[in-house]
Amino acid sequence: MKHFQEWLTAAFANHKGKKVGFLCGLIFGILILTLGFWRGIFLTITVSLGCWLGSFHDRKESFLAFLEKIIPDGVRNKMS
Repeated sequence: MKHFQEWLTAAFANHKGKKVGFLCGLIFGILILTLGFWRGIFLTITVSLGCWLGSFHDRKESFLAFLEKIIPDGVRNKMS
């Protein structure tokens, strides 16, 4: 059992991206099979959007500061 735990720990440490990709693909496949294609796509998009917006809180960055970086000055001046 201890050997398996060491192997599992090493596998996650060395191949973290592959494991996350595998789990995302598995979950997406299950969503498609249970909910259907369009509902699965919609749920995937909304969850991804929520994770992306939540990442601003994790980085202690304001979403409005992000918008100020990507919106040109001319557009911002017309909005206010």
